[in-house]
Amino acid sequence: MTNTPLLITRGELPGTPEAHQLIGAEHGPLPISLFLVDDGPGAGPGLHRHPYPELFIVHAGQADFEIDGDRVTATAGDILIAPAGTAHRFTNTGAGRLRLTAIHTAPTMDTEWLQAANTGGTPS
Repeated sequence: MTNTPLLITRGELPGTPEAHQLIGAEHGPLPISLFLVDDGPGAGPGLHRHPYPELFIVHAGQADFEIDGDRVTATAGDILIAPAGTAHRFTNTGAGRLRLTAIHTAPTMDTEWLQAANTGGTPS
């Protein structure tokens, strides 16, 4: 990797209108991967886990998160951490769009799906 900044626009990232995906390993030695999520009410990924921690930064909206059976509601400005190996998911429980960044602390994503996504759901 050079010292030159790399600009990647959302439109360049693979994914769906609800979730764009950046795989760090595809952009040099980048030690993280992420999803840019923009979900409608009721949507969210099914229950899943990763062998590394995942961080969620909520930019807009409201989501209910389940992390190893514990439930918490997050809104704009909140940050949640799902520790490595914990089963987790989120659902947009607000009336509007849920916008969040889901940061995978690994250069590639490794997901074990435990349950199907909610209708219109987003991978995470």
